[in-house]
Amino acid sequence: MIDLGISKLALIGAVALVVIGPEKLPRVARTVGTLLGKAQRYISDVKAEVNRSMALDELKRMKETVEDAAKDVNQTLRDNAADFEKSWAESSGDSSAAVDFSPVPEYRHPKKHWRLKQGAVPNWYKARNGVRTKALSGAARVARYRPTSFK
Repeated sequence: MIDLGISKLALIGAVALVVIGPEKLPRVARTVGTLLGKAQRYISDVKAEVNRSMALDELKRMKETVEDAAKDVNQTLRDNAADFEKSWAESSGDSSAAVDFSPVPEYRHPKKHWRLKQGAVPNWYKARNGVRTKALSGAARVARYRPTSFK
């Protein structure tokens, strides 16, 4: 890289002052600064694009290796399943036996029949734990639970 020290920069500045002149030197310096800034931005954009393309190529390679591994696992599972079905058919004596892989039943929430479950709880347990057995209106609830000093 170019090694520019203070003495070399001073020499370049003195030559530019003599060659260009003091009137045009600030305008030329601004122009050179803007051109250098544009060049630096262009170089950084090129570097970023190269890095992105390298990362993309690496991701593509990684994707291909994962897909190949998945294909290998899938093929191995198919081979093992075929061997298992063959050995199962041979051991059961039925050559037309096939393994039935029915789908798993759909999940059902356990509180589906909560009224039935609530009815199975004894009344003495409900009374002890404060479970409401009858619906009360708001006014009836206030009257029932009003402190005795306000009645």
